[in-house]
Amino acid sequence: MSDEQNVIAGRNPVIEALKSGELIDTIYINGTGGSLNLIRRLAKEKNITIKDAQDKKLSQLCNNASHQGVVALGAYSEYVSVEDILKISKEKETNPFIIICDEIEDPHNLGAIIRTAESAGADGIIIPKRRSATITPVVYKTSAGAASWLPIAKVSNLASAIDFLKDNGVWIYGTDASGEDYTKTDFTGAVALVIGSEGFGMSHLVQKKCDFLVKLPMLGKITSLNASVAGGIFMYETVRQRLNTK
Repeated sequence: MSDEQNVIAGRNPVIEALKSGELIDTIYINGTGGSLNLIRRLAKEKNITIKDAQDKKLSQLCNNASHQGVVALGAYSEYVSVEDILKISKEKETNPFIIICDEIEDPHNLGAIIRTAESAGADGIIIPKRRSATITPVVYKTSAGAASWLPIAKVSNLASAIDFLKDNGVWIYGTDASGEDYTKTDFTGAVALVIGSEGFGMSHLVQKKCDFLVKLPMLGKITSLNASVAGGIFMYETVRQRLNTK
């Protein structure tokens, strides 16, 4: 799918795309009333993210095509539920291995995390509906196509999704500088790794819900790593430990 094919501009095209069941990731709207309200209602019924945006943003998204106040970005793959991700590990007869992205807003970082997670054999990724990059053309390209293979759940409430995982026997491992050395942590059980945002790390509420906090040793003058790089190290430590227990 090309970037151009992934953008739908104009009120009637967006309405028809919604009615036909075409995969849509996010709808950007400027204004209310008439057909724009219809688009908002249809999008809400389908749990599609709606973002209010100025005309300048809409024009950028559709390369200055006539947008009539609305632009939709198509999805490269259909989002799944958290339950669906848990079913994958059950079918594989392995302990769950899930990645939770807590407000990763840089699409390059999200794409890189998806690529590593798929390569590491993760069961799926969970992202929040708000304040997060989604599966845009940039994310898809950066993931090297892994976004088509790795199940991704987009949830309205990340804290509630974590509670659901905990209720189903999954331990939540947050990545934070205040945690324990990651090499001294057992990742062989049912694992959900939380990777925090680029600038602020995990949100306070998500951090409180973690069962364990783990960290990487930082021996230089720089005190943090890129989110996707750090996430990759934690993911492959999980892989290493699991392979060594077979």
